[in-house]
Amino acid sequence: MRALVLTNAAHEGPGLLAEWLPEEGLALDVVPLWSGAAVPASLDEADALVVMGGPQQAYDDGSAPWLADVKELLRLAVAQRVPTLAVCLGSQLLAEALGGRVEPGEKGPELGARLVGKRDSAGNDPLCWDLPLSPLVVQWHWDAVTALPPSSTLLMAGTAYEHQAFRVGDRAWGLQFHVECDEALVRAWAEEDRADLEAHGVDVDALADRAVASLPEVHEVWGEVARRFARLALER
Repeated sequence: MRALVLTNAAHEGPGLLAEWLPEEGLALDVVPLWSGAAVPASLDEADALVVMGGPQQAYDDGSAPWLADVKELLRLAVAQRVPTLAVCLGSQLLAEALGGRVEPGEKGPELGARLVGKRDSAGNDPLCWDLPLSPLVVQWHWDAVTALPPSSTLLMAGTAYEHQAFRVGDRAWGLQFHVECDEALVRAWAEEDRADLEAHGVDVDALADRAVASLPEVHEVWGEVARRFARLALER
């Protein structure tokens, strides 16, 4: 059983998903779109689809030549009920592909360790049903989902940006935040954005330190969510 994993940037790989999903028997076929690999035309060889993050804009197909094809594959996955997990940019692409809307975040970037709030609708969700009321996550995004697709269910909300986790149909999940990152990845993001953040008065090292300190709790909660996703794919 295999999951097709689409990556949009060299520093936005599957991270700990590459441990959590195979622990349940779901192997990964990683497709590095950022290095010229083509978006598969079908999901005939995949038992699940995972779309990772990246610096591109989900509302602008011109920000990367493969985005339109990724959206088409996401639409196909939802139509065929292929279990789908979309992270950060992936969640924004999922929203745009199915009739939602993504825009530049009017409150600025959402970065570092943050709490999200569990909605009542998450109580019936196959992945999130028993999550804490306010689980920790790691945020690192400038754009935001401002309208969900018509067929979606909001699972987690935030104070700055409402649409933090959602499900489209019964088998596709979008997570605006990161759960897969380790310390090295968080610090790489911080270094990459250091100049821009410091220009806006952000203490980059403190931001990264707080995010790293949150990781054990993030992984404890969301690692089980990832394993549930893998088991759901295996059941299919």
